Amino acid sequence: MFLEVKHISKQIGADEVLKDITISMEKGKIYGFQGKNGCGKSMLMRVICGLVIPTHGSVTIDGEQLGKELSFPRSLGMMIEKPGFLGSYTGLQNLEMLAAIRSELKKKEIEDVLARVGLEDVMHKKYRKYSLGMKQKLGIAAAIMEKPDILILDEPMNGLDNKGVDEIRKLILDLKKEGRSIILASHNREDIQIL
Repeated sequence: MFLEVKHISKQIGADEVLKDITISMEKGKIYGFQGKNGCGKSMLMRVICGLVIPTHGSVTIDGEQLGKELSFPRSLGMMIEKPGFLGSYTGLQNLEMLAAIRSELKKKEIEDVLARVGLEDVMHKKYRKYSLGMKQKLGIAAAIMEKPDILILDEPMNGLDNKGVDEIRKLILDLKKEGRSIILASHNREDIQIL
């Protein structure tokens, strides 16, 4: 298995947020988590990303255990909860700033990613003027821009109109065809069933 979650539990104070979760995931597939608010979807995603240390259990990616051989997954793109960007910067500038951390992407590649999520016409607009759907698409663009092996998307359809939902569903299916392993959470059963 490419990604294994073994007997993960997470205790916060008296609350057991996650209880003995075991999942095996193959490379190049889409896995969907569905459930009510507060059921632990986002917490499990944080554990898989290495952002939260579980109380019990382990996460292994390509044979390496998080917290032992790995601090964080080597090739991961994520959007967990609301994406946060600088309001006075444009969508393009926000992504350029993120890309500068690893200095691996050229401006044209970032522009191509913005076009891929449907933001080509607003990439020079200030982030604070973005609609909720545009902000969501920018978060998705940030998650996919470095072509990660693993993509974790928490409620990627939030704030999108019907056309936007169709575009992002198609994008996710295209990313799967490219060999990405995708984990997504959604309140909407239809998103999970279609993907």
